[in-house]
Amino acid sequence: MSGTTRVIGQWTLVALVIGNIIGSGIFVLPAAMAPFGAASLLGWAITLCGALALAQIFAWLAQGIPNHGGPYAYARCAFGDTTGFLVAWSYWICTWSANAALAVAFAGSLGALWPAATSTPLRSALCALAALWICTGITLAGVREAGRVAMVTTLLKLVPLLLFGLIGLGTLHAGSYRPFNPDGLSLPGVALSTATLALWALLGLETATVPTGVVKDPLRTVPRATMIGTIVAGIATMLACTVVIGMLPRDQLAASAAPMAAAATHAWGTMAGIGVAAVAVVSCFGTLNGWVLLVAQTTMAAAQDGMFPRLFARVDRHGTPWIGLLISSVLTSLLIAANFTRSLVALFTFVILLSTATNLLPYLVTTLAWWRLESGRAAWTRRLVAAFALAFSLWALAGAGTEPLMWGAVLLLAGGPFYLCWRLIARKPTLSPDQPT
Repeated sequence: MSGTTRVIGQWTLVALVIGNIIGSGIFVLPAAMAPFGAASLLGWAITLCGALALAQIFAWLAQGIPNHGGPYAYARCAFGDTTGFLVAWSYWICTWSANAALAVAFAGSLGALWPAATSTPLRSALCALAALWICTGITLAGVREAGRVAMVTTLLKLVPLLLFGLIGLGTLHAGSYRPFNPDGLSLPGVALSTATLALWALLGLETATVPTGVVKDPLRTVPRATMIGTIVAGIATMLACTVVIGMLPRDQLAASAAPMAAAATHAWGTMAGIGVAAVAVVSCFGTLNGWVLLVAQTTMAAAQDGMFPRLFARVDRHGTPWIGLLISSVLTSLLIAANFTRSLVALFTFVILLSTATNLLPYLVTTLAWWRLESGRAAWTRRLVAAFALAFSLWALAGAGTEPLMWGAVLLLAGGPFYLCWRLIARKPTLSPDQPT
């Protein structure tokens, strides 16, 4: 990448990381955590530590491997072309399917403020598609513009969420979290269940490592943004979700489609609930904007190395890989359109399942890549962090359940014929795994 294409600075990249982590999950997660009560803090503690360990792995690899593409680049450097392709394929499917979930979540959030916008499944789908293509248009206008939108939307959701969490602490009393473990499940079982839910809310910690080619001074900027963004987003998410659990009765919380807005209404009145709902709309739109930016950068990195068709690497005068961006957005649109007859909740659940199944593999392979490339010369403290990150990745993979793992296996197998056909069509030798993009 030339210097003129490096337009993302330190704080824009931090905003992109925070914005991609804090999306729709924070606004619906308290309802899923409600049955576990205050015991859900066990899962949060494990997941936050695991997420920070994974973020540290990504930060270390970004210092040693400045290649564009994040998890894909690390997997290819450590294990070669085939593994690199599988990770790129998995991560690409994860991003464009996650964009469908985010677009649907945006429609649901907007429907809470403007019910007519989502009064029918068709209107909901059209609303989701409109948000997707507005974000696609922003990225087509240039990476710099997409970064500016990420900065603004991150501030508009982070500040209110931190205020909500801190002020919400003042509404709690000694009995807010009693009983500690209301369902009486074993604490290890509670930890596994809640950690899996919490991990979904923290996906995106690798964001800074993907668009390395358009980042200023990436060897310094990417590691810092990865750690700062993960810490801030993790604390804000855990604080807000935990406060909500203590603000509403457990039965009411579990039945709410918008638990954070319901908690704000319960504590401070109708206008507060409307304000939280508006923050949810901004949050979903900002996160969708960030992931639309990322999906094109992922395919461009793979195409530059010959792992994807070269057309994915073509850029316009703004430096945007426009063909890859349009293909990804069309696939996202087809996923939304093919399921528009479902309810918003059913559609959201379906695409989240698809996205989560394909996100766990890049995390695991990235951790293994660090062990292969760096562990021999690393200090024991780094090896200890990496061992925890590896154990956490395997634990999260096991806790994901049979259905997500089956989806992940099917999607990986689907990439095999694509890879073989492309290599035959290309008819050229594969690039060396350590060749920079």
